[in-house]
Amino acid sequence: MRLLFPLFIVAGCVMSVPALALDAPASPPADRPLKNFVTSVEKDGSITFRLYAPAAKAVSVVLGSYDPMAMQRGDDGTWSVKTEVLKPDLYEYYFNIDGFRSIDTGTNAPKPQRQVNTSLILVPGSILDTRNVPHGDLRLVTLHSKALKSERQMYVYTPPGYTDSSKPLPVLYLYHGFGDTVGSWVAQGRAPQILDNLLAEKKIEPMIVVIPDTETDVPEAIAENFPGADRRKDFYPANAEAADRELVEDLIPYMKNHYRVRSDADGRAVVGLSQGGYQALVSGLSHLGIFGWVATFSGVSTTTVPNKAVDAALNEPAKINKALRNFTVTVGSKDQVVGKDVAGLKATLEEKKIAHEYHEYPDLQHEMDVWRPSLAAFLEKVFKK
Repeated sequence: MRLLFPLFIVAGCVMSVPALALDAPASPPADRPLKNFVTSVEKDGSITFRLYAPAAKAVSVVLGSYDPMAMQRGDDGTWSVKTEVLKPDLYEYYFNIDGFRSIDTGTNAPKPQRQVNTSLILVPGSILDTRNVPHGDLRLVTLHSKALKSERQMYVYTPPGYTDSSKPLPVLYLYHGFGDTVGSWVAQGRAPQILDNLLAEKKIEPMIVVIPDTETDVPEAIAENFPGADRRKDFYPANAEAADRELVEDLIPYMKNHYRVRSDADGRAVVGLSQGGYQALVSGLSHLGIFGWVATFSGVSTTTVPNKAVDAALNEPAKINKALRNFTVTVGSKDQVVGKDVAGLKATLEEKKIAHEYHEYPDLQHEMDVWRPSLAAFLEKVFKK
């Protein structure tokens, strides 16, 4: 039955519905260029945020770790505010519209997330740019995971010039963090641009990079089923065990069967950020004969999420020191999310005399400004003879 008029009948009374709730949202006037109504990066490196929302009462924008900026409404219904000149970087932001958190619908760069609520914007001038250099190929691969009994996707980056007849290349497995998707290291992490640019500068070895989905979505480990307070106790352990099985039983064999890859431990690295850093720790230390390089960026650790295999490995420091060519740990100095995890891991590595590299990024929190530089720095070390 179609509702032909905007009325509710409640307890014998006729109640009208506010017209605004049923009207189509207003569109920017068609007699002016759209650029007047959408966000843009200015020539000096500042950003002018714009949002066309004539009916809104109050709008602000939250840019990264900056304080919220109040936006002013123009006579045409466009809210705007201009930032100071910003350093070249990829920034994340969102609008607060009358208490509702929103992406920027005037741009085409939402942050890849399981629940999308943030946008991205690039101020050019850094290693994150798409430069005029040789570019690798990026493929979205769909495969059946026998370990997880489901269809799964991963990105595979191959360097410029790679062919089926190329010499076998080393492989780096790169895991994203909690709440993100398989596209996170691509769109927000800018891994393809970082790889292309470092290769062009001859700072890194040619390699294949596999970006799996950290979230396995097995029945016992679906992220949305767990309250935040129970995540470390219940979700992380079950998901990490499933992701480790997928990596060893499905992803590594797939790469061996479909790409020209090395099969020795020195030719494999496992890396991740935050939850993905925990995954790198679990898989890297559980399979010392498979991986020769491990890196965890702002990673959850066994300090808060115990793992028997990792704890067993940490109790055999000589074995780790012999097996790993490099073990890297990084964190922002003001990280309130995993500060305890990283401090605990660092203390254990020092106590056990396990060789590792530790780098702390001053004044930074749990953010990409730690993880992208961490990746670039690790790429310059990994697979070097």
